[in-house]
Amino acid sequence: MKELHKEITPLSDNDLFIVLNHPSAKFDYPVHHHSDYEINLVMESHGTRIVGDSEERFTTLDLVMIGPHIPHAWQGEVVDGNHVITIQFSEKVLHFPMLEKRLFQSIKELLYDSQHGLCFPEATILDIRDRLLNLTSQHGFQTVIEFLQILHLLSVSEKRKLMEHVYDTQSIVRISKSRRIAKVCDYIDKNFEQPIHLCDVAASVNMSESAFSHFFKRKTRISFIEYLINLRIGKACQMLSETSHSVAEISFRCGFNNLSNFIRIFKKKKGTTPSEYRRLMEQLLYKY
Repeated sequence: MKELHKEITPLSDNDLFIVLNHPSAKFDYPVHHHSDYEINLVMESHGTRIVGDSEERFTTLDLVMIGPHIPHAWQGEVVDGNHVITIQFSEKVLHFPMLEKRLFQSIKELLYDSQHGLCFPEATILDIRDRLLNLTSQHGFQTVIEFLQILHLLSVSEKRKLMEHVYDTQSIVRISKSRRIAKVCDYIDKNFEQPIHLCDVAASVNMSESAFSHFFKRKTRISFIEYLINLRIGKACQMLSETSHSVAEISFRCGFNNLSNFIRIFKKKKGTTPSEYRRLMEQLLYKY
């Protein structure tokens, strides 16, 4: 299979953000990733949206926010009146000192949560659609105020995570602010294909199983077992998309020692079998 396309965005070091305006979008860009945050609004179209290991149908109005390095693509119908507006801004924004201030806490959480890919309801879209449209024609400092207002509105809006796991596991470490969590996540990333037992992981950070389980969930907002399964399914999705390995081999490489169990868990998490998921991704990956 073809490798995922890495996009070099037009964002420069001197830019706070950029706005890409695409009336009559052709939806001909393959699944790709880049190092910037992205807010994407699709209007008057319908089709399939890929964000990480999530694939969903979208209709009429679709607004998502995507964290850095997450593969994504839209396969939409080219219809009269369709319109796509994209805002891209650097991952360095997360390190801006002002985000440490209390008033920016909700925006900081929004940036963290975008590592799951975020989808917003129609009410939010209608609330900020005109603001996004205005950004395509505005210039100067007013655009900065509008940009921050958009981030604020998204941060306080209802939102739905598109992926159960985070594509960038460093997000878990950043959220936890814990050296123990960093050590555990690093160990799992390096050994996910091997049997991993709770007792061994807990012992590696000098904790009992019970204490570690409570500690991990309190720090990361997800149970250890759930994190491990989600990470393995996420790795399987990547392999299904990017390699020609058989489903059985991918199951083994992702730490599942039983193929039937892997297929059952995969279908429960993704709503489709591994083979069906691969076929869908192939259709999008080869759409150049």
